[in-house]
Amino acid sequence: MDEATRWFPYCGEAPGPEVWLSRWNLDPVLGAVLLLLALSLWRAPVGRELTLGRRHSLWGAWVLAVVLFVSPLCALSSAFFTVRVIHHIALVLAMAPLLVHGLEPWLRRLPAPLWTTTAMAAVVFWVWHAPAPYAEALSSDAIYWLMQFTLLASAVVFWIAVRRAAPAAAMGAILVTTVLMGMLGALITFAGRPLYPPHFASAISWGMAPLEDQQLAGIIMWAPGSMAYLAAAVWIGWRWLDAERARGVRADAA
Repeated sequence: MDEATRWFPYCGEAPGPEVWLSRWNLDPVLGAVLLLLALSLWRAPVGRELTLGRRHSLWGAWVLAVVLFVSPLCALSSAFFTVRVIHHIALVLAMAPLLVHGLEPWLRRLPAPLWTTTAMAAVVFWVWHAPAPYAEALSSDAIYWLMQFTLLASAVVFWIAVRRAAPAAAMGAILVTTVLMGMLGALITFAGRPLYPPHFASAISWGMAPLEDQQLAGIIMWAPGSMAYLAAAVWIGWRWLDAERARGVRADAA
């Protein structure tokens, strides 16, 4: 099977610079699923479990799904490994936390031991960015959706575990994830040769060398991706210290 025939990912053949803005994904199955989810969310009454804030989180996740899987960004992720990495970071660092917050009442009984979920999320992320599994995902719709589902699901249970854990343990798990994300980004950045054949020809058609595309993707994973996890750890630490200060003030007042 030649390269031009093999690399035909779910989002479609990699577009050129002149047509990518017109390349919306009009998959009828995906469209029907998104429409049903939107109707369900629109009709669901706001109440004790589905608060207004949770509803907004779910709408945010829905809009992000449209951007990632329907908009021309989907087609552009077929052209550039960099865009695919941005897509995956958005899944684990934006969509997953939005879903965890929005679906919290329905996820309470889901088992999520902190260090098991931390390891699982890291392994899933590393495996799908290894060249061979990644190439398979871009040559099969079924494997593509397996990649998307496992990335999102592992991130969801990770963030559930983080929300349930004590602040010190939660920060520790996030810092471990930060280091692992940075290590993967560094390995991709400093690889001596391009590793992702599905993007070789498409990157060149945009005037970018495949190795440059790969290096940019690694830097995005290494810096912004890691910093987003670090920001979550800092936020948890700040809330923890703020709660401790408030507790001290109440104790002094008593």
